[in-house]
Amino acid sequence: METFLIVGGVLLFIFIVLYNTLISKKNQVDNIFAGLDAVLKKRYDLIPNLVATLKEYMLHEAGTLEKITSLRSQALQPSLNAHEKMALDKELSSALGSLMVTVENYPILKANENFLHLQHTLHEVEEQISAARRAYNQSVTDYNNALEMFPTNVLAGFMRLEKKEVLRIDVAERENVNVKNLFR
Repeated sequence: METFLIVGGVLLFIFIVLYNTLISKKNQVDNIFAGLDAVLKKRYDLIPNLVATLKEYMLHEAGTLEKITSLRSQALQPSLNAHEKMALDKELSSALGSLMVTVENYPILKANENFLHLQHTLHEVEEQISAARRAYNQSVTDYNNALEMFPTNVLAGFMRLEKKEVLRIDVAERENVNVKNLFR
């Protein structure tokens, strides 16, 4: 009887440790995604200031500015899931990159103090987003490993925990930039 209680106690202890490990990893993924979401929100808050500054200089670039504004509005909808937010983030990153290339055609704008400050702030936020993406992907990898590795995979199956997706870069974003196209 005493041996049964000891074995039962050890098994209960192991169960508790495994359960807490899985919950901790799941919560870490959610927490890091919330941090990424906060940095994305910071970026979305900068966009109206950037667009207002640029509108004065770039009347014929209105299409790009409207696209950025539209993407920002879509991204702020509370009903979006993580996958939809990341898809909008990719589109917005691409549009902002195009915008910064277009800015090169406006020497007066490039010297404008407000624009320079906004551009610097946006660059800092983009760096924060990049760091948050790396942290999120590491957290998701740790979580997914726990879901697949023995013995936590057994408990994860009972808990019906599902794998999460890491953030991936589109193939087009991996290609080298064609510098000739930047000067056309």
